[in-house]
Amino acid sequence: MDSPKKFRIAIATNERGGLEDTVSEVFGRANSFTIVDVEDDEIKGVEVIQNPAVSYKHGAGPIVVKMLVDLGVSMVLATELGPGASALLEQHNIAKIAVKPGSSVSETVKNALVEIKK
Repeated sequence: MDSPKKFRIAIATNERGGLEDTVSEVFGRANSFTIVDVEDDEIKGVEVIQNPAVSYKHGAGPIVVKMLVDLGVSMVLATELGPGASALLEQHNIAKIAVKPGSSVSETVKNALVEIKK
């Protein structure tokens, strides 16, 4: 029997986060991050984290990446990543999947799970 596949996905979100929120156009300065726990291709938990770097003029990406690493995130769904944040995610072996801004978080996660299976 295969062991369960567990991972955490982070999605930059526009408002207060959660599955009904929408995907932010920005990563480092998104208002919040919705963290989704997935096990065997099913959503098992949702956590919303307010972005500590939302008002930073510079250097928001590295702060956000450190936060996501500390939270045990293994995948990021984002519309666009700056070169610094992208390099840091790669350094920490966090997968990246490009998604459309404004999409609902729940649909975005479902679509990503389909992509991962391909």
